[in-house]
Amino acid sequence: MQLHTLLSTALLASPLAVSAAGTLGFAVGNTNADGSCKKQSDFEADFKAIQSNTDAKIVRTYSASDQYANPCNTPSQILPAAKSAGIQVLLGMWPDGGAYQKEKAAIDAANPTQYGDTLYGITVGSEGMYRGTYNANDLVGWVKDMKNSYPGVSIGSADSWNCWANGTMDSIINSVDLILANGFAYWQYQDISNATKTYFDDMAQALGHVQEVTGSLDKIHFMNGETGWPGTGGTDAGAAKAGDDNMKTYWQSAVCGLLDWGVDLFWFEAFDEPSKPDAIGDNGQKASEKYWGSFTSDRTPKFDMRC
Repeated sequence: MQLHTLLSTALLASPLAVSAAGTLGFAVGNTNADGSCKKQSDFEADFKAIQSNTDAKIVRTYSASDQYANPCNTPSQILPAAKSAGIQVLLGMWPDGGAYQKEKAAIDAANPTQYGDTLYGITVGSEGMYRGTYNANDLVGWVKDMKNSYPGVSIGSADSWNCWANGTMDSIINSVDLILANGFAYWQYQDISNATKTYFDDMAQALGHVQEVTGSLDKIHFMNGETGWPGTGGTDAGAAKAGDDNMKTYWQSAVCGLLDWGVDLFWFEAFDEPSKPDAIGDNGQKASEKYWGSFTSDRTPKFDMRC
């Protein structure tokens, strides 16, 4: 029997052999509701809302320099805000379209190691292998370059769970310190009643394959890089229906469940982004990503986020 099959059964039936619950994190955008770049004070307000309403200890970002054509220079703004709040940051780089050097320059300009443990690590890329916007050789090269530039800092990459499970990321696995596997039962068109089972199975398959490739249960830190559900105003995906009630149900079942099994995860996302462009799915259809926040854009919580 394949290891991922064993893990899938374990995830659904009993806790993994871990000593503590997983750590909750949030994905945070780097623009305000009006599309302007967030400054240090904006991130400070973000962190105040997150810490007042959740048990989250960490946030992750996606782009260091640009988002939607805005030169946000996120590391220089978010790191001092996070240090003041006592929250950690997993800095993201968006190297697509030849932007690697520009992204790295924005990180270098922030001198991130001056913030000590506030800097949790750096991720290079997010679902670029899934989308085909860069190749494995590029990604391995970027990871090696970041490790040379920031020795002692955990360097990772994020991609869809199936890319970690099906061999697409095999040449990457032993190059990184952090593996972020994104998993959305919603984007698999699952009814809310089957969403948790689907999510657990996705994570089990990804984790199981990573363990097979590394020959170890814990050589590389495995995290769920993203999961979530769109709230009211979002787009339905087949049997997966958007709405705040379903978002709350998914959180209470899937998110709290995976944390109970000791897997670290990031919820996508903390705050609604009403200025965010629509996403284009594999079927070519537009889908709104404006209302995936568990907080509104004015930082009002949509439901109780304590597990």
